[in-house]
Amino acid sequence: MTDSNGFDGLLTLRKQFPKLPVMIVTGQEDSRLVKEAVNYGASGFIAKTASGEEIAHAISEVLAGNIYIPDDFSNESLDESDKEREDLARRLFSLTRQQLIVLRMLREGKLNKQIAYELGVGETTVKAHVSEILRKMNVVSRTQAVIEASKIDFDMILNQATNSSPAD
Repeated sequence: MTDSNGFDGLLTLRKQFPKLPVMIVTGQEDSRLVKEAVNYGASGFIAKTASGEEIAHAISEVLAGNIYIPDDFSNESLDESDKEREDLARRLFSLTRQQLIVLRMLREGKLNKQIAYELGVGETTVKAHVSEILRKMNVVSRTQAVIEASKIDFDMILNQATNSSPAD
């Protein structure tokens, strides 16, 4: 996308259309980019130099709900930690902008009362956001949520969400 920088366009699409399968078509064939693209929610990655047959196969795989990575990268396929980061990114993308802001404040060690004051909302609203954060992130405590969020570039996700999402 010409007006986006790095994976900003992918993050925008992921936030606005979380279930839409997105394939990255690029002239760069770097295994690090492939892994990053999938970690940030791409359903597939294909080089511009790929044959028509390979592109058709990639599209079929993605439309079938699979993640497509070129055979060139099969020996560098996603390991367990990459899959965990991909899952974490998807869970974080499911949070609303306000929930991401509350999670950021949790990472800063703030109490519900402090968060409520800074956001100008009631403490019960903050508690509701925290409950939803825990549910969506599939964790049972604030501490676990903070630990999970620290495993990924949370600040980039937060910046993307606060710059491109409609108000909650």
